[in-house]
Amino acid sequence: MSDYSGSRFESARRGAGALLSGALSALIIVVGMVTVMWVVEGVDYFLGGALDYQFGIVGWDGEGLVGILFAPFLHGGFGHLMANSVPLLVLGFLAGLRDVRKFLWATVLIILIGGLGTWATSPNVLTIGASGLVFGYFGYILARGLFDRRLLDIVIGIGVGVAYWGILAGLLPNQQGISWQGHLFGLIGGVVAAWVLRRRKREVAPANPYSF
Repeated sequence: MSDYSGSRFESARRGAGALLSGALSALIIVVGMVTVMWVVEGVDYFLGGALDYQFGIVGWDGEGLVGILFAPFLHGGFGHLMANSVPLLVLGFLAGLRDVRKFLWATVLIILIGGLGTWATSPNVLTIGASGLVFGYFGYILARGLFDRRLLDIVIGIGVGVAYWGILAGLLPNQQGISWQGHLFGLIGGVVAAWVLRRRKREVAPANPYSF
């Protein structure tokens, strides 16, 4: 009995250590991403916004495809960037809390799916900003709880849904200056990422499918 209890304690200790390590890694990555965005915006300010037009997504324009990779790091001024920074830090951290490797792959999928969808549905429109990533992480967190069925992920998903449900208004079309296409396809990218990166059956312990 004591051996069993000791084994459970050791397992819990390792799990807590892994979670703490993952949390620190996620925090470093997300803070790094936001820092890069602020540095880029500072450079773009002195260039008069030239980076936005050179590296943003321009729908239906072959040259505008390059923006799929760079547009999330560009913003239309510091006010735009500030509005995206806090939700990006919070949602990005929570998205990477469980598994940093999956978080990085999820980020790639969100950027690609969100960017391609925006490019395909926004003819001759310049789109920039990290809001697609914000919506992507929102969708990833909610769907991860649904697909993975881990208790911690479910709790985080419910908390994020309650705290950030208001951002769904950004999916409504015809809002001047707001790319609802970027929001919509970012959200879709997050859900797709959660599905692609979900736990496979062999990863789930049958005795406790809702484990931390």
